[in-house]
Amino acid sequence: MVQDDSGKLEEIIKEDVWGSIQDILNWGIHIGTGDKSLNITVGLLIMITVAFIATTFVLKWIRQIITHKMVQEDKLKFVSIFKFIKYAAYLVVILITLSMAGIDITILITASAALFVGLGLALQELFQDIIGGVFIIIDKSLSVGDIIEVEGKVGKVFEIKLRTTRAITRDDKVIIIPNHKFISDTIFNYTQNHKTTREKVNIGVAYGSDVNLVTKILEEIAQKQRGILKNPKPFIIFEDFGDSALMFSINYYTNDSFTDMRIKSEMRYSIDAKFRQHNISIPFPQRDVHIFQHPDNK
Repeated sequence: MVQDDSGKLEEIIKEDVWGSIQDILNWGIHIGTGDKSLNITVGLLIMITVAFIATTFVLKWIRQIITHKMVQEDKLKFVSIFKFIKYAAYLVVILITLSMAGIDITILITASAALFVGLGLALQELFQDIIGGVFIIIDKSLSVGDIIEVEGKVGKVFEIKLRTTRAITRDDKVIIIPNHKFISDTIFNYTQNHKTTREKVNIGVAYGSDVNLVTKILEEIAQKQRGILKNPKPFIIFEDFGDSALMFSINYYTNDSFTDMRIKSEMRYSIDAKFRQHNISIPFPQRDVHIFQHPDNK
């Protein structure tokens, strides 16, 4: 009998404690009546706080997974985008928590939909640039120091940000390239695989020239030219029989394709001087015009 009484007493105490906890959790501000009422209670605030803490830990874990192999400079570029993701995640967590607490969030979502659609359309290109910057940093498709060609302009990349990439051209002008260009357009990266690139100089000589002598002169010029690698060796190609000239090309390798225009210019000076010494002419396009006069019809 004593045991039954003690068991009932424990149940009564547990019910009283649980009832007191429920009263504390339900304590708060109640706005409105019926189904449209808004109840901001201690329990709801605790749920939101726990959800915020859990979301913070999850986001920090995801950030560590994404950036653990990046250098410190690339990690700093992700600060702004992670802040944006964090705020968006917090907003979603708040809405889900309110919905789980029995609060109707349909009105809030409907009212915000037009605003979000407008912002999305206005910032569409900005988001594309940021996504492009994320891909560039993660997959290393572009690095500082790479030589790229964009819309016919050759430049050396000196800065990569989340929204834009900056490169300096051969005439010391800065190109600011939106990062979405690297996703939607074809960009030539001269140094993606390695720094060594193959370049060439085209030359035309007059018909009747000694092609073996021309080849020998071009080989000597390529071997003596500064900036051209000895290995792989430069080589000469007899490319075609042109309309007005025999077409040759000097093909060579260099480690500095950014300043390659100077190498080509120096080689053309040398070619012109050597050809003059050996009486090899560089022809210009010529056309023969034949005029036929028809007798008048009588």
